[in-house]
Amino acid sequence: MTTPVCTSAQQQFTSYVQDRGPVLLRTARSLTANPCDAEDLLQTALAKTYLAWDRIADHGALDGYVRRTLVNTRTSQWRKRRLDEFVCEELPESTEPGPDPAERQAQRDALWTAIARLPARQRAMVVLRYYEDLTEVQTAQLLGVSVGTVKSSVSRALVKLRTDPELLAW
Repeated sequence: MTTPVCTSAQQQFTSYVQDRGPVLLRTARSLTANPCDAEDLLQTALAKTYLAWDRIADHGALDGYVRRTLVNTRTSQWRKRRLDEFVCEELPESTEPGPDPAERQAQRDALWTAIARLPARQRAMVVLRYYEDLTEVQTAQLLGVSVGTVKSSVSRALVKLRTDPELLAW
C-alpha cells in the first residue's frame, strides 16, 4: 500500500483548517442552534473552500471567504427547510398517553418466556413464522417438513400461548 502524496495546495489547506478550525467552528455555531448542525455546516463550507482553493487569489482573506461560504450555505439550508410547526392561538388537545414502555417490555418478556416453554419444534415454527416473518412454505422448506405440518404445529402453539396463565394476565 502506498502513501498518498500531498500536494502543496493540500498541505496549505490542511494547515489552514488546523490553524483556523476552532475559530470557524465558533462562527458556525453562531449560525445554528445545534452544535452537530454547526459541525456539518463547517464541514460543508470547508469542502466548498477546498474545491475553490486554487481559484482563491488572496489566501490572506480566507477567513472572510469561509465565513461568507458558511453564511451562504446556512441560508440555502434555511430556504430548503420544510416547516413542520405552525403558530396557533390555542394548544391542540392532548392525546391519551401511549402504553408504558416498561409494561410493554414486561409483556414481551412474558411472551418470550411462554414461547420458550413450547416444545422445540413448535417454538422454531412460531419464531420463523412470526418473528422472522417467513411464509408457511419457507418455514416448511427450512425445517424439512410439509406445509400442513407447519400449519397444524403453529396452530397448536398459538392455542397454548393464548391459554398460557402468565400471558392471560396481560
